[in-house]
Amino acid sequence: MMDEKSEKQIKHLFDQRNFTRRRESMESNVKTFCSKNILAILGFSSIIAVIALLAVGLTQNKALPENVKYGIVLDAGSSHTSLYIYKWPAEKENDTGVVHQVEECRVKGPGISKYVQKVNEIGIYLTDCMERAREVIPRSQHQETPVYLGATAGMRLLRMESEELADRVLDVVERSLSNYPFDFQGARIITGQEEGAYGWITINYLLGKFSQVASNEILRDPCFHPGYKKVVNVSDLYKTPCTKRFEMTLPFQQFEIQGIGNYQQCHQSVLELFNTSYCPYSQCAFNGIFLPPLHGDFGAFSAFYFVMKFLNLTSEKVSQEKVTEMMKKFCSQPWEEIKTSYAGVKEKYLSEYCFSGTYILSLLLQGYHFTADSWEHIHFIGKIQGSDAGWTLGYMLNLTNMIPAEQPLSTPLSHSTYVFLMVLFSLVLVTVAIIGLLIFHKPSYFWKDMV
Repeated sequence: MMDEKSEKQIKHLFDQRNFTRRRESMESNVKTFCSKNILAILGFSSIIAVIALLAVGLTQNKALPENVKYGIVLDAGSSHTSLYIYKWPAEKENDTGVVHQVEECRVKGPGISKYVQKVNEIGIYLTDCMERAREVIPRSQHQETPVYLGATAGMRLLRMESEELADRVLDVVERSLSNYPFDFQGARIITGQEEGAYGWITINYLLGKFSQVASNEILRDPCFHPGYKKVVNVSDLYKTPCTKRFEMTLPFQQFEIQGIGNYQQCHQSVLELFNTSYCPYSQCAFNGIFLPPLHGDFGAFSAFYFVMKFLNLTSEKVSQEKVTEMMKKFCSQPWEEIKTSYAGVKEKYLSEYCFSGTYILSLLLQGYHFTADSWEHIHFIGKIQGSDAGWTLGYMLNLTNMIPAEQPLSTPLSHSTYVFLMVLFSLVLVTVAIIGLLIFHKPSYFWKDMV
C-alpha cells in the first residue's frame, strides 16, 4: 500500500500533466485564433492596397476630355455660299486659336445677293448647311460656338447699286442665322482689301511661315479659243457698277463673240487694264499703288490656284517661261477640241480659262513685277494641312483673339504625389506577402515569442 506521501506525489504528477495538456490546448486555440485574424487582416490589407494602386493608376492615366472650341464662318461670295467649321484648343497658342478646318458645306444655290427680290427664301437657302453644323459640333458646344458671315464681291456690288437693298438682304440673313442655337456674331460685307489680308493670314498661318468693240456686230476676241462663238446682249455689258461708267450707245443691241485664241493679243489687252503711267512712290505696281521690293515666298490662292490647277501649272518645277509657253498652246487649241478634252466642265467656266490664265500671268509679271528668277517663289496653294487656303480661316484667327483663353486641363495629382502613392501601396503589398509566407512556412519562428 502506498503511503500518503506517495499518493500526493502521484496526484501532483497527474495535476501537472493535466495542466500541461490544458496549457498546450489553450496555446493551440490562441494560435489558431490569432492566425485566422492575422490572415483576415492581411487579406483585407492586400485587397485595399490593390484597389488603391488601381485607383491611383487609372485616375492619373485616364484620357483627359478634349477641351476644344468650335467656330463657323460663312463665305457669302458672288456665285455661291460656303460654310466652314473650324476647331481649336481652348487653351490657344500665343493667344491665337490653333485653328484647323473640320468641315466644309457648300450651300445649294447662287450667292445671297441674288436673293434680293426673294429674301423670304434665304432661311431655307441656309438650312441644310446650318443643320450640318448642328451635327458636326457637339450639342454641349452649340451655345458657345461663334458664327460669322462675311459677304464678298456679290454683296459689295449690290451695295454699290443700292445700300438699302444690301442692308435688307443682310438683315434677313442675320434673322435667319440667329434662329440657330449658336452664338451668332453678325453678318457684314468685307472689303476687297480685307479679303486679301485674311487670305494672307491664312496662308502664312498654315505654312508656319479684257477688247475693243468693232462699228460691225462681230467681236473677234483673242482671249477665247478658235471656233468659240457666243451671242451677247449689249445691255449685259453695263449691268455691273464696274462697267456702268463706260456705257455707250451702239447701233446694235447684240453682237457675237468669235474667239481667235491668240495669247499675245489677249495679254496686250489685259495690260490696258493696268495704268502704269503714274507713280507717286519710288516703285509702284499699277494704278499708283506702292509696291515694296519682292522678298520671300508668296502664296497664290483662291482663283489663282483654281485656274492654274485646271491648267496644270501649279508645280513649282515649272518655270515662268514654260508657263507662258503652255498658256500660248492652251489658248490656241480649237474650241471643239477643248470641249472634248474637258467634257465634265461647264462651258461657261471652260471658255474663260484662257482669259483667266492670261490675266493671272499679266498681273503677276507686269502688275506685280515678278521675273523669271522670282517666279519660283510663287506657290499656288489650294489646301494646307487639310484646310482651304482662303480668307475664312484668317478671319477666324483674327476674331478668335477676342475669345479669352482657358486654363489647360491638368492631371488630378502632381507627379511627385503620384509616385509616392504608387511606391507606398506597393510596399504595403510586399510587406503583406512576406508576413503571409512566414505564417504558412515557419509558424514556429513566428509564434516563439508570443506565448
